[in-house]
Amino acid sequence: MTVHASPSRTRPVPRKARSGRGPGRRLLAVVAVELALAACGGGGDPSGGNAPVPVTVATVEQRTMPVSFRAIGTVEATETVAVKARIGGELQRVFFTEGDAVRVGQPLFAIDPRPHRAALDQAEALLARDQALLAKAEADIERYAGLVEQDFVTREQYDQIKVDAAALEAAVAADRASVETARLDLEYCTISSPVDGRTGAVNVKAGNLVKANDDTPLVTINRTQPIYVAFTVPSQLLPKVLARRADGIRVLAALPGDDGPPSEGTLSFVDNAVDSRTSTVLLKATFANPDERLWPGQFVDVTAILGSEPDRVVCPAPAVQTGQQGHYVYVVGADSTAELRPVTVDRMDEHDAVIDSGLAAGETVVTDGQLRVKPGIAVQVRPPAAGTASVES
Repeated sequence: MTVHASPSRTRPVPRKARSGRGPGRRLLAVVAVELALAACGGGGDPSGGNAPVPVTVATVEQRTMPVSFRAIGTVEATETVAVKARIGGELQRVFFTEGDAVRVGQPLFAIDPRPHRAALDQAEALLARDQALLAKAEADIERYAGLVEQDFVTREQYDQIKVDAAALEAAVAADRASVETARLDLEYCTISSPVDGRTGAVNVKAGNLVKANDDTPLVTINRTQPIYVAFTVPSQLLPKVLARRADGIRVLAALPGDDGPPSEGTLSFVDNAVDSRTSTVLLKATFANPDERLWPGQFVDVTAILGSEPDRVVCPAPAVQTGQQGHYVYVVGADSTAELRPVTVDRMDEHDAVIDSGLAAGETVVTDGQLRVKPGIAVQVRPPAAGTASVES
C-alpha cells in the first residue's frame, strides 16, 4: 500500500527562518563584542594604550623607626584582697558604698563587739586571780625557806610549795596569752582595708551573721593604681626583650575603640620559663593609671617598644604585595611606567613596612590599584581617597 505525504508538510521553509541570522541578531553580536573590548581596557594592547591605569602612590622614606612588637594584653590588678572576717558574730555596719575607693586602714565593716568584750573581761579577771595566787606562793617560798633550815617543815612540804608557785607562774603566762587573744578578737570586730584599692560588690549585708574565715569574702578589693597589663610574646623575641630590659622598655596599652592616646607604662616582669605548649613567654607591664582608664579584666592592644633604629628605609605597608617568589612592590619610574621590584621586608605592621633591600629613599611605589598593574604598564597617579588620614609612626 502506498502512502502519499500531505502537501502541507512538504512546504519549503523560508531561508531566514532556517538560519536564524537576521540583521538584528548580527547587531547584538557586534554590541557584545564592543562591550567586551571596553571592559578589557579598550583593545588588545596590554599596556592599556592611551588609557593608563589609575593608581595611588607614596614616596619611600628614610627615617628612624621604633623596634617594637604588638600583642593582646589583659589588665590585672596589682593586688587583689578577699576581705574575710577573722571572728564570728553579727555584722552590724558597712562603712563604705560598693565600688568606693578605699585607703589602707580605712574601716570597712563592724561586727558586734559585746561577746568579745565580755570574753576579754573574763580573761583579765582570770589573770588577776592567778597573779594574786602567784604572789602568795612566792611569799610562802620565802617564808618556808627559813623554816625548812630549822626543820620546822619538811623538805617535801617546801618542794611542794615551790611546785605550786611554778604552776601558778605558768597559769599567769597562759592568762596573759588569753587576754591578748581576747583583745585581738575585740579589735577584729572592726575590719579595715589592708590595701589601697577599689571595692567590689558587698557579699554580706548588715544584720547577717558571719563566720570566721568563711569561704565567701565580705568584699574583694582590687588595687588599680598602679595596675598590671599581662601579655605573651613568642619565645623568639625573648633575647631582644632581655637585652633591652635593663634600659627600660616602654609599653603602650590602647583600649579597642578608644580614640584617646594610649596609656604608657614600663615592662616590669618577665616570666622565668617559656610555656612549652604555646612557645610563648609571659610579660607584665606596670602602668600608673592615675585616671583609672585601665580596669581589671579588660583586653587591650599592647605595643612594646624595644628601642629605635635610625636611617631605615620605610614604605607604606599597602605597597608590599606577596607573590610566589616572596614580597614585591610596583615602583613608578620617571616615565610613569610601573616596574615590579622584589623587596626584602624586615618587619611590617598595618601602617609601615621596614625594607632591608630592594628600595631606596625617594622612590615612588604604588599603594592602591595593583590588581590592574603589570610590569611596564603606564600608570596615572590619582589623589588619595577622601577621608584617608596619614598615619605617623
